Amino acid sequence: MLAVVAAVLTGVHVSSAGALLAAAAVFGVLNTLLKPLLRVVTLPVALLSFGIAWFFVSLLMLALTKDIVGGFVVHGFWTLVKATLIVWIVNLALDFTPGPWQITGKRGRINRRRGRLGPR
Repeated sequence: MLAVVAAVLTGVHVSSAGALLAAAAVFGVLNTLLKPLLRVVTLPVALLSFGIAWFFVSLLMLALTKDIVGGFVVHGFWTLVKATLIVWIVNLALDFTPGPWQITGKRGRINRRRGRLGPR
């Protein structure tokens, strides 16, 4: 996802392939550990804002990633907003694309309940 962001947006720069891998790893860890906690904490605001608050939680995950990883640079707030939108769109596309990443996700749970291992 972050490679797509760096390729599409001129305000996102990655110094090396190692920096891109480090950014992807940090982004993944933040989304796994911190994002669920922040989503619970921001639930009342998210309900009042029809979920827009969770966009800012995602934006925060990307901002923290750029602050932690030295070779991953996002210039400006609006570039960060665009990058967050691109990450969301790529995730949405992956949700509807069959592949091994769906086995542990929502569709995998649904298919296991139906007696299938994955999408047909």
